[in-house]
Amino acid sequence: MLVLPAIDLLDNEAVRLLQGDYSKKTVYSSEPEKMIQVFEEQGATLIHIVDLNAAKTGKSENEKAIRKIKEKCSVKLELGGGIRSLENMKFYDGLGVSRFILGTVAVEDRTVVEKGLNEYGPERIVIGVDAKDGFVRTKGWETNSGIKYTDFLKTMYAMGIRHVIFTDISKDGMMAGPNTAVYLELLSQFPDLQLVASGGVSSTEDLVNLYDASKGKLFGAITGKAIYEGKLDLKESIRILSKKRNEN
Repeated sequence: MLVLPAIDLLDNEAVRLLQGDYSKKTVYSSEPEKMIQVFEEQGATLIHIVDLNAAKTGKSENEKAIRKIKEKCSVKLELGGGIRSLENMKFYDGLGVSRFILGTVAVEDRTVVEKGLNEYGPERIVIGVDAKDGFVRTKGWETNSGIKYTDFLKTMYAMGIRHVIFTDISKDGMMAGPNTAVYLELLSQFPDLQLVASGGVSSTEDLVNLYDASKGKLFGAITGKAIYEGKLDLKESIRILSKKRNEN
């Protein structure tokens, strides 16, 4: 199970928004590549990036930051936020991004998912499922699609999708622990799904509990705020999970 540090890019800076409000941002670094260098030194092999400019407008303003990250770091990047077409994927592919996360567009236009799978294969196309009260939310969590997440995942799975990031919106940023039950439910329904847990991971203990509960079957877990606030030691978490893998 991988630990994926999360970083949000806005105007080429690493930031965090307060409850998604673009006018209420905290800038963590004007040099995101330096943050990611630290993550890499601590053992991270895959970084989760959200392009907040593209999420809002459909157009990335973070080319400079992503290019610098790829120049300075060898770690792989997965990126989401505003990817709505094959052209968007080709743009990020040209910047060296390894995995493309499709969210709202996967609900609204499945042909984009098909094109992505045909062009890049199932290892590079990731579906981001943001769920609340059993239903998929879209457009930055604001819209209830009316589609049950289980039905949506069945459709994606049948299309050939094998990599999924599942976010329990009620847990995200609350530092109250992840919704372990939903991940176990999904792994039982889709045994070969490469599932990444997102939302609520606030400590090394949370990561260990996810690993133990899933018997190591989770592909990974995303954590951001807990690292920034010093509540989760990335290097130590990676070391502990690596040790558990070696013991099994």
